[in-house]
Amino acid sequence: MNRYKFLSIIMAMAVFAACGPENVEFDVNTGFGDGALSIGPEGGSLPVEVTAGGDWVVITEEPWISVSPANGRGVSRCVVSIDSTLTVSERVGAVRIQSLDDVDEKKDFNIVQKGFDYQIVLDETSVEVEDFAEYGERYFQVKVKSNIDFDVVLPEGAESWLSYSKSAPDFDRGARPRSSVIRFDWRVNSRDHERIADISFKPHEQVTMGKHDGLKVVQKAALPIPVGTPAGDSLAILAVSRALGCFTEFDTSERMEHWNNVAVWKNGPDKGRVKYVQFFMFKTQEEIPFEIQYLTAADEIAIYSNANHFLRNLDTGEHIAKLTQLKRLTIGAYGLTSLHPDFVNLKNLEYLDLSSNCFQKIPDILTPENFPNLHSLILNANQRHTIYDLSNDKRESIGGFVDEPGFPVRLLKWRNLDTLRLSVNYIEGEIPDLKYEPGIEKWTAEEVNACDTLPEILIGLPKVLPDTDFFAINFNRLTGELPDWLLYHPKLDYWLPYSLVFSQEGKTRDGQNAGFSNEPVSLDYYYEHYQNKKLNPNNNK
Repeated sequence: MNRYKFLSIIMAMAVFAACGPENVEFDVNTGFGDGALSIGPEGGSLPVEVTAGGDWVVITEEPWISVSPANGRGVSRCVVSIDSTLTVSERVGAVRIQSLDDVDEKKDFNIVQKGFDYQIVLDETSVEVEDFAEYGERYFQVKVKSNIDFDVVLPEGAESWLSYSKSAPDFDRGARPRSSVIRFDWRVNSRDHERIADISFKPHEQVTMGKHDGLKVVQKAALPIPVGTPAGDSLAILAVSRALGCFTEFDTSERMEHWNNVAVWKNGPDKGRVKYVQFFMFKTQEEIPFEIQYLTAADEIAIYSNANHFLRNLDTGEHIAKLTQLKRLTIGAYGLTSLHPDFVNLKNLEYLDLSSNCFQKIPDILTPENFPNLHSLILNANQRHTIYDLSNDKRESIGGFVDEPGFPVRLLKWRNLDTLRLSVNYIEGEIPDLKYEPGIEKWTAEEVNACDTLPEILIGLPKVLPDTDFFAINFNRLTGELPDWLLYHPKLDYWLPYSLVFSQEGKTRDGQNAGFSNEPVSLDYYYEHYQNKKLNPNNNK
């Protein structure tokens, strides 16, 4: 209260005292005796009974204490209201109820309000989640009331299946606790034992905490899959299909050997187990599911056609890489931008199709050293979008191996490949002539003269992909001159060059028209050297 107003009240009290009766009854009942009133940091109110023969007034100088009514006459009931504090320290405020008929008739008492303790309080301290849910439903939220900022600390190992998002709390009311929400996202549990994470919340400051909650998260175990049996294979297929979100279902009323897109071994130690399985037309935003690793008898797996795959940025994950017995693998239109480092464990692969994904660059691990048995490599159509003029488009993540530094020479050194498809990408630059490239042999006079179909012009030229029956690099952004090793390659005509080799399209990032400056008008020049080929009736088809 303003000091001048306080003096005015005292003067008024003196006037009333001089004029009032000599024996005025005065009593104030606070309900808590003659001591101080203690109240929590949240504040509150209490009733006060005033008994007086005349007028009385309430006096306090604390803005956080209010009394209503603040004055009266005779017997009255008023309410003392205390605001919520904004600090962690205690505060004390004085209140006087004064008779205006007698300055000696008064009641003084104190309001003692505690400060807020530092706290991190959760609305629930334990959560149980299922082993599986649809992709957009794998989360839960926890409401936190706190008056200090904090970090969420996941225990070791929990990062593999738990993640969280937390916004910075807004302590716009000082130490008064504010509510915020933390979202936790969880991943599918494919193991037959539950997962437990004891999550802690670490304050940013070194303070004494009044209440400090933690969170225990328990994820249910998955149904066990008997590995190495036909029954286990069928459960694994169903689990993978569920995790991928396949649009079609396997008919579980039939035996697995009669399921569509599944083949089983008819004989041998793996009789009845899965030899081949295909998953297609699905919708996932995650790596290849955990359960795929249980198909340990399969020698071929095909996974392709993910909805909106051109919007994804996915990795294969580690689980597919555990199937070291695989010989043929297709992961197409999945949304891949990377291969897991463990992918190199698939040493027995003979056929690999990674077409229609979103790679910015050909994965570094695709080398003949890492895949010694591979003879077919399919890497076509990795464009996210069809962009004719790369110089007029500012998007960065467009796929198509656009970040490949020129033509991938290491693939031309892969001697074992009989199939190499790089069509419909954004590979730029010139096809290298490889005249001085280490690791590439040259055609010798002895081997040329030993074969009546090989012309002398080959002698001394780089011996590139000599056993490759299918070579496709069409519809990229290649420019420059076609090298001699390609123009006179023994299998050039077999490659259908005007469709699958020479044809380029669009413009490069520097605005240059794609295409080769020395593209031959026909293959007449070629058959002038390959005379025996020209006489082959198949050449006229």
